[in-house]
Amino acid sequence: MNTSLFRTALALSLLVSTAAFAAPPTNTVAPAVAEAPSKATAWLYEGSDLPPDTSWTFGSLPNGLKYAVKRNEVPAGQVAIRVRIDAGALHEEDNEQGYAHLLEHLAFRGSEHIPEGEAKRIWQRLGVSFGSDSNAQTTTTQTVYKLDLPSASPASLDESMKMLSGMMRAPNIMASAVNAERAIVMAELREAESAQLDLDNAAREHLFQGQRLAKRPTAGTMATLALANVDGLRGFHRRWYRPDNAVVVIAGDVDPALLETQIQRHFGSWKGDGPRAVQPDFGRPKKDGKLSVAVIEPTLPTTAAIAYLRPWQQVDDTVAYNEQLIVDGLAQRIINRRLENMARDGASFTLAQVGQQDVSRTADLTLVNVRPLSNNWEQAVKDVRAVITDALETAPVPDDIARELAIFADEFRTRVDSYPFEAAAKQAEDIVRAVDIRETVVQPQTALDIFDQTKPKVTPERILAATRALFAADATYITLSAPTAPADADKRLAAALMAPVSGNAKARLAAGSLGFDALPPLGKAKPPVSAVVDDSFGIEKLSFANGVRAILSPNKAESGQVRLLVRFGRGFQAVAPNAGGMLWAGPMVLPDNGIGALTRSQIDQMINGRRIELNFTVDNDAFEFASTTRADDVADQLKLIAAKLEHPGWQPAAVERAKAYAISDYDGYAMSALALMQRDLQYQLTGLDMRWKIPPPSQVRTLNPAKFRAYWAPLLASGPIEVLVFGDFDRDKIVAALGESFGAIKPRKAALVPPNAGTMRFPAKLATPLRLTHKGPSDQVVAVIAWPTGGGLSAISEGRELEILAALFRDRLFEKFRAEQAASYSPDMASNWPDEFASGGFLMAYSQVQPKDRDRFFAFAREIAADLAARPVDDDELKRAVEPAKQYVERATSGNMFWITQMEGASYAPQRFAALSRLYSDYAKVTPARIQELAKRYFREDKAWQMVVEPEKKAAISAR
Repeated sequence: MNTSLFRTALALSLLVSTAAFAAPPTNTVAPAVAEAPSKATAWLYEGSDLPPDTSWTFGSLPNGLKYAVKRNEVPAGQVAIRVRIDAGALHEEDNEQGYAHLLEHLAFRGSEHIPEGEAKRIWQRLGVSFGSDSNAQTTTTQTVYKLDLPSASPASLDESMKMLSGMMRAPNIMASAVNAERAIVMAELREAESAQLDLDNAAREHLFQGQRLAKRPTAGTMATLALANVDGLRGFHRRWYRPDNAVVVIAGDVDPALLETQIQRHFGSWKGDGPRAVQPDFGRPKKDGKLSVAVIEPTLPTTAAIAYLRPWQQVDDTVAYNEQLIVDGLAQRIINRRLENMARDGASFTLAQVGQQDVSRTADLTLVNVRPLSNNWEQAVKDVRAVITDALETAPVPDDIARELAIFADEFRTRVDSYPFEAAAKQAEDIVRAVDIRETVVQPQTALDIFDQTKPKVTPERILAATRALFAADATYITLSAPTAPADADKRLAAALMAPVSGNAKARLAAGSLGFDALPPLGKAKPPVSAVVDDSFGIEKLSFANGVRAILSPNKAESGQVRLLVRFGRGFQAVAPNAGGMLWAGPMVLPDNGIGALTRSQIDQMINGRRIELNFTVDNDAFEFASTTRADDVADQLKLIAAKLEHPGWQPAAVERAKAYAISDYDGYAMSALALMQRDLQYQLTGLDMRWKIPPPSQVRTLNPAKFRAYWAPLLASGPIEVLVFGDFDRDKIVAALGESFGAIKPRKAALVPPNAGTMRFPAKLATPLRLTHKGPSDQVVAVIAWPTGGGLSAISEGRELEILAALFRDRLFEKFRAEQAASYSPDMASNWPDEFASGGFLMAYSQVQPKDRDRFFAFAREIAADLAARPVDDDELKRAVEPAKQYVERATSGNMFWITQMEGASYAPQRFAALSRLYSDYAKVTPARIQELAKRYFREDKAWQMVVEPEKKAAISAR
């Protein structure tokens, strides 16, 4: 079943609404439940004894097209449409590689009901953001067209369904379109090239040697794309784009009967041409293939991977099958917990993990990934294999099983809690994925019921059998990625894979568990000294005697869920620009370096099976611990974070592990032009401010546990504390929990604000573009041009208007530089307005291009800037920029994540409330004249700053 927690990571969706602006949500709206489909129409459940998800209506048209529809009012007014074609890269012949992806592009370019290049514009007018609300994805096994239609009306739904049906039935496959879109796809392929992609391709070719997947990169190859032609693409379309090879999935705030009518109206006349094509044979794992491969990638860290492959088999998605998935998941988790504890305590590896997955209906794969602490990959692989060997020889003890069962139970419960506010788009994606992997979906309560009935059946012997099955294989291979070629690589890799190892029983976890009474004590509980209700926003503001402040919003918008944010200190403003050299280490070390004398592994014992987290980030004006929890865990979640601040741990192993990660990852930033830009851009755009610098290995190596403590201890101990709690909770209980945690800690020291810490400085204009170099492909260049703007909460309305200006710029850049000229696949423009700083904002355009197009990009960006300053945009162009922004606000304002993000810092900066109340109107009131005024003010040539990221070695442009 596709909703199984063993198949997919748990994902939570926000509840959003069409209310233009309102107070934080107070009610939850559960999706309506349709009539239970009959077995005759519930085609997804053929061969399954799982209870169908009765909120979906399943059906088929006479032409063979299958569909699934449901009403889901989250977010209100929106409709999520997915059209799936059962054809991807694995359905291509050798000379067709890349056709599935190219055809996806052609469908968006123009079709039966869409003039050339108009699809994006039509949907923008309806509030659809291109790339997020309208998109498509080609994989090895499917092509999926996606549309999330906001504020759907009968007319906009009808128009969208007509457009989508035409895209499937009759895309404009003509020479001019093929030539134009081929150039864009080739640009996409060129821009994606990197050391990581080379490694991924080499690993795919090695693991699936002898199978179709080995030679089927999803995007195709330059050679096959160069030869793509109208006849070939029409043949591919005729073979696979047919109604009996398609599924339409729609979930949204519309009567399912109307959705069925729309599908019948727009897809019912679609006819296939000739008999349905036979699915190609994807092959079976090669038993006698090459055992090992070493991939030399100087910019990537040393990694090793062991693969255990079995043939993929079609399964009946039954209750018994899902029970076994639970057992298999437990077996993996027991091993992974042992490996993670070893890594935290200073093992020969920084990361090791076991995972099972069915890959592209090609193989049932168990993959063991290993990152050594240093370059001694042989020792790391041996140590990981020793843990696995012990798990293969000795059954786990009941405490091992109980520990993981508790976590599973929490995840299933979370899924049940989240389901009433799960977004329609997410549920539509679940159906699509189920079809792709040939399984089903069930409601979360059904999954929980299966889990509950499975628990008594889980025994140590059954876990042992599942563990052995995970590592039984028709073929076993090993891959190594290393910066330099190891001597005798094949021999050493074979030995690492096949040499006997003794089981490591010491890796097993100690029995028993810790309670929260093991935390270092806090002070005496104290109630708030003031409580003020703000009816305009539906919140309550609390103050405690020790200076702690809190904002509460009890509501049932996300039933069973509580979002918690603890903000303290000054964040990036806590250190001077030239003293920010250790800020990078905080998010990597602090979650794992314990509390008092307790290690992170002991803390895991304490929180096992509960929804409690320790996620740490550095924001512009505060340090933050964030958590998504539930009402019965909030009190202990608050105690945990309060104890972390009052009694921080300083475990040396956490520092050493973070150093190993930072050192091994650094060279990876040089693998491509885009990666190098991402490493240095923020540092450069803040005038070489060390707070935003990714440190090189030479700097990282100077860090040690003592230095980390000396730097971070004062930051953890000083500055104001603000706690935001939004969600489904009892107000009085949360107030009491705050008094017992943050109300009980000692008064904090005032945060020192070093000189210049409250400023960000945009760099001065350079005579020539700043030049950085990368070690990746010789035809990759990134060009960046930026103009300074401003910052500050008092002028936030202008910051929002600049977002519209950036959207207009981006649209022109996309339509000309990509759609017409195919000079880049991903040109972009963004506005950054830091409301916590009085300055430092900027407008920035960038694109990845070939070296020959670098100066053309700069000239074109200046041309757009000059035109926006010279004349007002027309009403239609402005509408296509404004409507998606307005729709984002309308959808987002019902979600607690939106509100907690918008209100952070409001305890100390009440002007945030006034700024928040203007959010929607700031977008809605933008005029062409205002856009022109902003363009004139900020697109100044004397302020423009440029940067290029070029290859270290220049070479002639290759025809790859």
